Amino acid sequence: MLMFKKLILLSLSLTLTFTVSATVIHKWVDKDGVTHYSQQPPENTDSSKLYSEDIEQKPIGFIQPKVRESNAAVQTEDEKNAEAIKKQSSEQAAAICENAKQNLNILTSHSRLKNKDEKTGEMVSMREEDRQEQISTQKERIKLFCKK
Repeated sequence: MLMFKKLILLSLSLTLTFTVSATVIHKWVDKDGVTHYSQQPPENTDSSKLYSEDIEQKPIGFIQPKVRESNAAVQTEDEKNAEAIKKQSSEQAAAICENAKQNLNILTSHSRLKNKDEKTGEMVSMREEDRQEQISTQKERIKLFCKK
């Protein structure tokens, strides 16, 4: 029975010693308008005190990202080059369009393709990542050079 009382007394004392205490957090805005939070008070600046137990925690990803609105359509370098080629020679633009369509057809209908290695001159199997990249490139060329 004495052992039981000592055990209860020990557990009660440990419980009281490990109580949670709130952490003081200092909040201030610098000269550039940036809000700062720190456990140490800032030097030569007034700060407000927050207590960690009073701060409401929010789940991760609570704020949905906003879509950036674009007022003006920005032309990429590829689009500018495609427009220049179309203005100079409609025949060249048509040839690029046909070439891109033919390449896309081959890339999508065949999965085992080989390329000539520029360094060694050997025929090397095309990796799937490279094939997918080439498919994207050909689709972009079709979008740029083929008439809609």
